[in-house]
Amino acid sequence: MPAGTNEIFDVVVIGGGPAGATAATDLARAGHKVLLLDKEGRIKPCGGAIPPRLVRDYQIPEEQIVARVSTARIVAPSGREVDMPIDGGYVAMVDRKDFDPWLRNRAALAGATYRAGSFEKLGRDAQGRATISYRPKGAASGPEGLEQVTTKLVIGADGARSEVARQGLPGEKVPFVFAYHEIVRAPKAGECAAAEQSAYDPVRCDVYYKAKHSPDFYGWVFPHGESASIGTGSAQKGFSLRNATSDLRAAAGLQDVETLRREGAPIPLRALKRWDNGRDLLLTGDAAGVVAPASGEGIYYAMLSGQLAAEVTAKVLATGDAKALAGARKAFMKEHGKTFWILGIMQYFWYKNDKRRERFVSMCKDPDVQRLTWEAYMNKKLVRRKPAAHVKIFIKDMAHLLRLTSPN
Repeated sequence: MPAGTNEIFDVVVIGGGPAGATAATDLARAGHKVLLLDKEGRIKPCGGAIPPRLVRDYQIPEEQIVARVSTARIVAPSGREVDMPIDGGYVAMVDRKDFDPWLRNRAALAGATYRAGSFEKLGRDAQGRATISYRPKGAASGPEGLEQVTTKLVIGADGARSEVARQGLPGEKVPFVFAYHEIVRAPKAGECAAAEQSAYDPVRCDVYYKAKHSPDFYGWVFPHGESASIGTGSAQKGFSLRNATSDLRAAAGLQDVETLRREGAPIPLRALKRWDNGRDLLLTGDAAGVVAPASGEGIYYAMLSGQLAAEVTAKVLATGDAKALAGARKAFMKEHGKTFWILGIMQYFWYKNDKRRERFVSMCKDPDVQRLTWEAYMNKKLVRRKPAAHVKIFIKDMAHLLRLTSPN
């Protein structure tokens, strides 16, 4: 029999990324007995951009912010560059190598029990309660290396292609983009002289819309202070993300700087239609598919979904009514469902080929587009107070899509 069989928790959170760590922190602060289980050693490929709202809402300390970006540069298939300056604001950058462990440690300081280990099996005891079998880090292979705990509720925050979802909430298939990036030493002044585009800037995010870098998504160069993230993503089978990243490094003049690490993982392209089993299991973060289409942004949405997961599981613990679990998805989609829908349409139309992406980059020159884009990103809300600007953007968008205007 696995060790730890007699341990009983209110909630077991499987996965210690932004979603799982946030859920565990909030539940522990509320006085619940929480186990946070994470498979250590995996760093998610991520540009690391977070909006000021996340910094405020989730009290991210200054030492976790490795850079503050003041401009985004959009690079068209033709090589044309469009700068989108952030008027009076910034985009904060974090490095997941340090950010995720800090989040897990915050959960532990809040009172959660943290253990490094790999989730193996979701089962049931004689009373019908959920049991979690896991293999602690460094434990022997085989049944003798497993430990088991019992819990009233389970939160699956174990990322895209969640094993918790496969065992406890099977059925739905979600499309994925496969992302890959290389963390490199940030170049010194003059090291990017041979770049196709302008030299690397430590306060600028560069986004490349070019088929050689990604046929259906985009490539990026994001500053991380003393390092930088260079990567790309694609849902196209057979497309070499490593070769595309190598090409991107050459385009940015970063082919000769030191590579510190390489990471890759799938990223879901839409939210699941159901996050809970109606009984005692709830998905959150990438496991629930809460990554923004078109942009691939996920940290803010993961942490919000983790917060909502904590709120509804606390309700279930207080009332015994498992129907409350469905409230997490309902609340999330009420707040951000329209944004995800719009971004999904944008990705479908504008990422099709280089001709469309050339026109998409042209749209990014428009002051109305830039202003509303940044306001929506910074505050994580669709901007509703400027209907005339929205009408103008819609007309311009349709004109570009129908090729009624020049892409230049």
